[in-house]
Amino acid sequence: MRRNNAVKNIKKNDEIKVISGKDNGKVGKVLQVLNDKKIIVEKINMIKRHMKRSQTFQGGIVDKPAAIDISNVALLCPSCKEITRVDKSKVINGERVRSCKKCREIIDKA
Repeated sequence: MRRNNAVKNIKKNDEIKVISGKDNGKVGKVLQVLNDKKIIVEKINMIKRHMKRSQTFQGGIVDKPAAIDISNVALLCPSCKEITRVDKSKVINGERVRSCKKCREIIDKA
């Protein structure tokens, strides 16, 4: 069975760009990474929900971000600001880090 390794390459608070779908070209920040190869991105794939009134909430129609498949997004490198693939390599002290495959800058710890 094939495994999708893209889930491991994108983390919470990463800047991503949508590369396919209705929000193609938009840039956003990852709010949550779900187990089933989906992510929730800030202001991407917005849906309307009719919320019932409660003691703390007035009620009405609310815009919420829905999950988007991880194959439809690409990571934006913080230094070169281009979409890139992630290279996981070891540093001298033995820690693994994520780095940009285009500019070779270190993104963060893996």
